[in-house]
Order: sequence, then structure tokens, then C-alpha cells
Amino acid sequence: MRLSEYEESVLRFAKNKFVDFTNNRSERDLRSSKVKLKVAGCFRTLEYAKHFCRITSYLKSMRYRGYSAFEAICLALQGNIPD
Repeated sequence: MRLSEYEESVLRFAKNKFVDFTNNRSERDLRSSKVKLKVAGCFRTLEYAKHFCRITSYLKSMRYRGYSAFEAICLALQGNIPD
């Protein structure tokens, strides 16, 4: 029953070649946040946690597009973030 309710979402990978058929990539992307929490114990403020998430999300997105972290940071500082 649940599978039929979410059939379109479950089979999205079959229709769109850019969609992974597992959530392993999502789990790997979340791993750095979990490691940060294990090492530091917590984020000091909610604002810092938001900054951390935004920066790591940007760097991971740019890595998937083929940019190194250094290139991504340089582009961001120059204001040349590709679409």
C-alpha cells in the first residue's frame, strides 16, 4: 500500500538519469556533520550550525560539478558562482 502511494517518487530514478537509485549519496553528505558533532560535541550556536551547513552544502555541490574546494572558494569570493 505505501509503495503504491509513493510510486512516482520510488521510481523517479528510472525516469531521470540524474537521480541516484539509492540514498547512499545523501547519507555520505550528512556524514561530515555527524563527524563534526562527534569531535566538537555540539555547534556553539544555531547561527554557526547554519553557516556550517551552507558552506559544506556549497562545497559538496561544487565537487559534484567537478570543482575542487579551492576553486569553489575562489569563485565564491569573486562572486562568480556558476548556475
